[in-house]
Amino acid sequence: MKLKMACRVNRCRSYLVAALMVNLVILVYLAFIQHTQTDTSTRVKRTTLRPFHNEQLSISQVHPSAESDVTVIIREYEEFENDLVNSIVNIQKTFNQINVVVIGDKNPYPPLQTGAIVKERFQFVSLSGNIWHNMSSSRPESFIKTKYVMIVPDSTSITDVTIFNQLVKILKNHSAKIIAIPFKNSQTFCSPVMVNFKTWTLEYVLPKPSDEACNNVLGDHAVFMKTDSYFQLSQPYIRPLPLSLYIQGAIKQWTAAVVNTDNLTTLTNLYQTDPRNRWQHKRNRQDRQEYMYRQLGFKLVIQDSGRRQWYGCTKDTTRCFDTVINDMPEYLYENRWTPPCCLRALRETAKHVFSILESCEARFWLEGGSLLGAARIGDIIPWDYDVDVGIYREDLNKCDYLRQCMQGSYVDESGFVWEKAIEGDFYRVQYSETNRLHVDIFPFHSRNGTMTKYTWLKSHRQDTEFPEHFLQPLSTIKFAGLEAKAPNNVKGFLEFKFGPGVVENPKYPNSQDPV
Repeated sequence: MKLKMACRVNRCRSYLVAALMVNLVILVYLAFIQHTQTDTSTRVKRTTLRPFHNEQLSISQVHPSAESDVTVIIREYEEFENDLVNSIVNIQKTFNQINVVVIGDKNPYPPLQTGAIVKERFQFVSLSGNIWHNMSSSRPESFIKTKYVMIVPDSTSITDVTIFNQLVKILKNHSAKIIAIPFKNSQTFCSPVMVNFKTWTLEYVLPKPSDEACNNVLGDHAVFMKTDSYFQLSQPYIRPLPLSLYIQGAIKQWTAAVVNTDNLTTLTNLYQTDPRNRWQHKRNRQDRQEYMYRQLGFKLVIQDSGRRQWYGCTKDTTRCFDTVINDMPEYLYENRWTPPCCLRALRETAKHVFSILESCEARFWLEGGSLLGAARIGDIIPWDYDVDVGIYREDLNKCDYLRQCMQGSYVDESGFVWEKAIEGDFYRVQYSETNRLHVDIFPFHSRNGTMTKYTWLKSHRQDTEFPEHFLQPLSTIKFAGLEAKAPNNVKGFLEFKFGPGVVENPKYPNSQDPV
């Protein structure tokens, strides 16, 4: 009996081992087939990365969960004509796990018909907020929890389910922070930007054929980047996109790379059939671009053609900075220099004042920091905020404009405002009634061969009496594009007022360190 039982057990074990071996063979065979299909697919879909010498990238290993690591963001759309619903549905059908976040300035009108959208994988975020909701409801970052983001314009169709695997691999293997993915049949090209944050200036430069990396891509395309990088930007949602991303990235010295692929297409040619919508879209883009420049702190934009666009103060606005305290304008605390629009206004005001004073044959000369700028660079010191001029007191009555402003504020035919300063015995010429950038005119008189005056300002380091021989005779010096009147020994005059080496060793106001 025991022998029969042992035989049955051994036979069962044999059957079990045989069954396990068969299953193992089947699993190995299926894995081999799957690997072969995957390898064939990735060999067919090769991706070209520009501008790194047109290198051919073959994706040999596919990241199986890349799709779940990506959030698709749609920010560029118009309320009056859009294809948002079709875009979202198309993306969700192509990718089973993808989340789509649409970001708007306010809730869309008319409301989106979201019946066909998978609600669990879609979120609309209004940046304007809602008084009935909490603060996080108006912050897109509350809904973007993935490792990567892909930012696409309205009416985008993504046709390749492996695109995210490819983009993740490229981003991991290259130094570029942003990957640009052109639309099918769209031409993109590099248009580098130079950012000078200190001077509030953005300049577009002509691309060079030898450029191996680019910080700004033009043409219809989407962008792919790490979410951590995206949220390093100060204003990641500001439009127009992706231009605003490139400009903010350029400040951080980021570069972008372009991937050649046919996997992005346009569902609908928006704004083409209705002329009014086409005009409105163009106008909106211009307005958004101007708003973007102002928000990012640029007051002068230089196109690659050399054309200058100004986004700072004008005669019809207030100046770009508040009241100056202790001779330190607020922009110096931000490690910036005088806004270029303010320098332009100062040059215009100085040119106007010099012309008037010369026409009435008054004896005047550049004073203080203005003369210092002329000696150093032939212009206004990059961080200065006014122009100082000295004049012989007995010549004040030679000028009708000065005589009139002694009785009260006077606006001349060019819109400049002449007035007696409330701070003391001197005169001020303002750029306009609203923009108070100005030239100060300080009256001096001779006393026993020494030039003196009635009002001394603690904030002016140069405020001291000086020998009259510096003005006999007067000379000229280049200043702000003009030949301005100046003392006859400029360096000696400046060193008398400021101390030795002042021309050669520039310093910020109230600073001991040369700059």
